[in-house]
Amino acid sequence: MAAPALIALAHGSRDRRHAETVTELVREVKAQRPDLRIERAFLEHSRPSLETVVDRLVAAGHREIVVVPLLLTDAYHATVDVPAAVNAMAERHPGLLIRPTRVLGLEPCFLEVLDERLRAALSRARVRELDALVLAGAGSSDPLANQSVARLARVWSTRHRLPVTAAYASAAPPATGEAVRAFRAEGKRHIAVASLFLAPGFLPDRAAELALEAGAVAVSDPLGAHPEVARIILARYAVGAVELVPV
Repeated sequence: MAAPALIALAHGSRDRRHAETVTELVREVKAQRPDLRIERAFLEHSRPSLETVVDRLVAAGHREIVVVPLLLTDAYHATVDVPAAVNAMAERHPGLLIRPTRVLGLEPCFLEVLDERLRAALSRARVRELDALVLAGAGSSDPLANQSVARLARVWSTRHRLPVTAAYASAAPPATGEAVRAFRAEGKRHIAVASLFLAPGFLPDRAAELALEAGAVAVSDPLGAHPEVARIILARYAVGAVELVPV
């Protein structure tokens, strides 16, 4: 019996770099599990859509599908958009077993990825010392989603023995520029910003722009197509595949 198919479901963006990065990430997932049928899909703005991918899998004979949302927090897209999209596919294909897993979330191993991306940014900027760090996330109207970023910032602060502030690109204060300026007001001059985004796009670009205008010495790239991110996708899939089949 074939294993359930895996759909890595990203939000999507009008910025083509977003889809390109998701494609690279899915390629990494496939490299780790070449035995699985793995596809990528997007909620909006990018192609292919979830409907297109599910139709293709059903036509190929797949009757069990696990959808892994490529989201870092349990905000509106995770709690409303993804379940609605998956339920629509179940109604579209009677008899199809399809369900979403937990979102990727903010796993502790992502700190390793943040460190790697930040080291690369510091190297490009020829910066050797830091006084403070800003962890820049997307931001949400859901306070619990923002709190999860703030918790990760506290863990990162302990890890590096540096002050770390969480900042947000939208929907919640402080913005990255505000966070950098607050540190500078305290006398800190070597402040770097880590991009807690999965892929490039408008929000990461805006967060970086505001940070640099405020005096940040470096801004890292998003998490991107990193093996650790791919491993978390497969971990979510493994749980989802077990839960998919009723006992």
